Amino acid sequence: MFIKENRIIDEQGRVLLLRGCNVAGSSKVPFTPHGETWRKDSLQNPESVSFIGRPFPLDTADEHLDKLASWGFNLIRFVITWEAIEHAGPGIYDEAYLAYVRKILKKCEDRGIWVYMDPHQDVWSRWTGGDGAPAWTLEKIGIRLDRIYRTGAALTHQEIGDPLPKMMWPTNYNRYAAATMFTLFFAGNVFAPACTIDGQSAQDWLQERYIAAFRHCYRRLKDCKAIIGWGAMNEPHQGFIGYRDLSGLENNSIALGPIPSAFQAMAAASGYSVEIPVYKTGIFGTRITGMHTLNNEGLSLFQEGFTCPWKTAGVWSDERGAPVLLKKDYFSSYQGRKVNFTEDFLKPFIKKFQERMREVNPEAFVFIEGIPNGDHPSWHKEDGPGAIHAFHWYDGATLFSKTFNPYVSVRADNRKIVIGKKAVLKSFIDQLSDDMEWAKEHMNNAPCLLGEFGLPFDLFNKRAYKTGNYTRHIQALDMYYTAIERLFLHATIWNYTPDNTHARGDGWNDEDLSIVGEGKPRAMQGWMRPFPRATAGIPELFSWDYRRKSCVFVYTSSSHEAGSTELFINDFHVGPNPNIEITVESLENQGREVQPGKDTLQYGWDRAKGIFYLVNPEKPSRIILRIQG
Repeated sequence: MFIKENRIIDEQGRVLLLRGCNVAGSSKVPFTPHGETWRKDSLQNPESVSFIGRPFPLDTADEHLDKLASWGFNLIRFVITWEAIEHAGPGIYDEAYLAYVRKILKKCEDRGIWVYMDPHQDVWSRWTGGDGAPAWTLEKIGIRLDRIYRTGAALTHQEIGDPLPKMMWPTNYNRYAAATMFTLFFAGNVFAPACTIDGQSAQDWLQERYIAAFRHCYRRLKDCKAIIGWGAMNEPHQGFIGYRDLSGLENNSIALGPIPSAFQAMAAASGYSVEIPVYKTGIFGTRITGMHTLNNEGLSLFQEGFTCPWKTAGVWSDERGAPVLLKKDYFSSYQGRKVNFTEDFLKPFIKKFQERMREVNPEAFVFIEGIPNGDHPSWHKEDGPGAIHAFHWYDGATLFSKTFNPYVSVRADNRKIVIGKKAVLKSFIDQLSDDMEWAKEHMNNAPCLLGEFGLPFDLFNKRAYKTGNYTRHIQALDMYYTAIERLFLHATIWNYTPDNTHARGDGWNDEDLSIVGEGKPRAMQGWMRPFPRATAGIPELFSWDYRRKSCVFVYTSSSHEAGSTELFINDFHVGPNPNIEITVESLENQGREVQPGKDTLQYGWDRAKGIFYLVNPEKPSRIILRIQG
């Protein structure tokens, strides 16, 4: 597999289309003891957890992978966390877990399923309201784990309890613990040079430990031919970097509930009680609805002998007995100009990560992510080969409201209201197209993969779980996939969680986006779709109408030796006796139609595998395939 222009090509010279799934949502938390975020004791004894069993126990792996393959998925975005590898302490790797992962990936290889490894994090770690980093990364800069919630440095499901407010977890990016860790990780050398860990700068120490852990993981998985590449970090965040005024709210994905300004977060972490605003965001904008007291106990977040690194850096002071902001724009400039997080800090980290991983496999792709709904790093030829723009996109209005109306939406990029079903679909296409255009203009025309998109299945207060009616879910997923299909975009839906339940969703922060629930697929008509998985030529058009059971695929064939074109389609889509119509237009005869026959074009259909094969005619042609159920 290699990249040519902006396409991914297989060893037969065919244009590949990668369609798959993130596996799994529950891989964010330990398997033993059960680490689901609703369990109040799930943050205890962080050094002794195990992720063996994520995404599924080994004795059930064949069953799950056979399902994924039967649904047409040829790519898995495999969720793996830093904590899963190195939870016991710096340099102490969980070799048993890595051996388990290797066995899972070898089973993927047996089924012809490719794997893209995803070093996953959300708001830094489980102790800061998300997942990803081991607990000891926080302790190394002096943070007391038992005071993170009490000082307002993070909100966790474990401490808040049920019900967890909808989509509250992303607001942790603006709270002290996650924002500080991201700032130190990406730019500690610039903004906190006095902050050190074991005699090394915090940035260098954290990045070295992170990269070394995943490089060690890759070395253990070196013979897993299913792996086509690695991401460097899921949904990286800039922390405080770029703030123009630390007394306000910036770098946020949404203003929802009580959120401190950066300065208020710093003061609270050092033992001061502060009054912070409570936000509400709707289609008409954001407003403050009240005030909330942060750290009303007056506790310090820090262990004895440690202090806030931003206080040490001179960002703020309490020399006169009260916190005072001294440098409100401290994080806004770099080298005498306006800071650019993605170019100044994220891109150098990705390059460093890529270089170390290529020591294991020089052919591995690098899947590059920027800030969700934000800036992406550029990538040029001299930055290294094998780059894929792996952006994320969600229908934000549906994700946050847990409702779906095909006739009304709010754009995720500019939050403008869209009215009308055709206009809503067009807005989905335009948003995805904008990210693809970025890759064309700023990433050396790199291929694009939609690494995450999906749907909360608990729409309308879980109504479908009672009625069994998933019509709205199918409508939403159909519109998402139609946009993806129009653009021939590689994509992996979020997500497949085999232990999802209707009561607890994916087991993490009350998210419920798994395409299976209670062990059964949900709204399959929306996401199990035909697609051209390998084209011996150049694909021009593909469309699928699940209501009419109608599939149209148009492509320009290449030479006869290029191998067969393969379309994933089976009885689920078009029934047992569909009408098949193939038109071959010769490119050498000014488009004059040539009737198909065994001398011009051969085809076959492996119904068991769901693969429709087309063997190209001897001469380059335009081929139009119609299958009508």
